[in-house]
Parts: sequence; structure tokens; C-alpha cells
Amino acid sequence: MAARREASRPPEEFGRALERLRSGPVRDEVEVSDAPAPQRLAPHAAAVTGHVPAPDDHELASGRLVLLHDPAGVESWAGTFRLVAYVRGETEQEMAGDPFLPAVAWTWLLESLDRRGADQLALAGTVTRISSQSFGAISGRPPGNEVEIRASWTPHSADLGAHLAAWGDLLCATAGLPPLPPGVVTMQRRRRS
Repeated sequence: MAARREASRPPEEFGRALERLRSGPVRDEVEVSDAPAPQRLAPHAAAVTGHVPAPDDHELASGRLVLLHDPAGVESWAGTFRLVAYVRGETEQEMAGDPFLPAVAWTWLLESLDRRGADQLALAGTVTRISSQSFGAISGRPPGNEVEIRASWTPHSADLGAHLAAWGDLLCATAGLPPLPPGVVTMQRRRRS
């Protein structure tokens, strides 16, 4: 059963996959750190969180990327590995009201995966618009608008670093940063652990 975590040491295949994932180049605007992995989704899991800070130290976008592994395979995954991505970022009022925002945000994901060569199978997900209005003791807070992207896919190639890089690009797109021009690559990844 996929919901039961094996007490044994993770298989070498998972360790190699995790190394490849962590080797992915992430844009300098993204700060990445290790995070606790969910315990019930697969026998083996690892996670990272990331955020794009603004100059005033609030977050323009934040997210989490989880690597799942079930050596027995999962039919709906079409494989033994699955990546689960979550990204959330602020949007302006005009953008939040745009009926095309969910489709545009999904395109950010597709373009990020394509640009990084992160081949995948069984891609699925949702995009949610969130608007908030504060009341009572916190009524002075300005209204908030966010977009949230949740997706999962099965990596088709062994280059899991490309998937981490694509997730970082999605964080940047959600934060409103333009994509890097073709031929420009990130030299190093900022990582806090």
C-alpha cells in the first residue's frame, strides 16, 4: 500500500533520484531549502520549499516540490516516481479578476517544464484564484489576491534536476519575474538548509 512508509532504508534508486533532483540549477531569485516530506503519499518521499522574496522581505511567491517513490509503481503515475508541485503567489487586483488567469498560470507551468526539457507523463493539476478581505480587528489590511498552482507529474527522463529548475522557473513566473532569455543559464543555486 502506497500510504505506508517503509521502515527500511530508502532504495539506492531513490537516493540517486534525489541527488539528481537536488543538482538542478535554480534561478538566483529563488531561495530553496529542505523540508519535511509527507509521510503517507508513498513509501519514500523528499521535499523542498522555495520562495521568491521581495526587497522588503515579504514573499512574492512560495512553494513546495515533493519527490515521491513507490518501488512497486503506481498505475495512475505510470511509473515509480512522481513529482508534486505547489506554488502560490500574489497577484494584482486586475489580474485576479481576469477570467483567463487560471489558463495563463497553467501555461506558466507548461512553459517552465518545456523550457527546461523536463519531460513528463500524466501531468495533472489545478489553478485556484484566491481573494481575501479582512474584517474586525484586522480590517485595516488591504484586500489580498493570490493565485495557487497545484500539479503533479511523472518524470519521463532521469534528469530530475530539470524538474527542480522548472519548478523554480514557475515560482519566478508566479512572482511576476520574466523568464530568462534563451541561452542564459543560472550559475548557482541559493540554498538554505
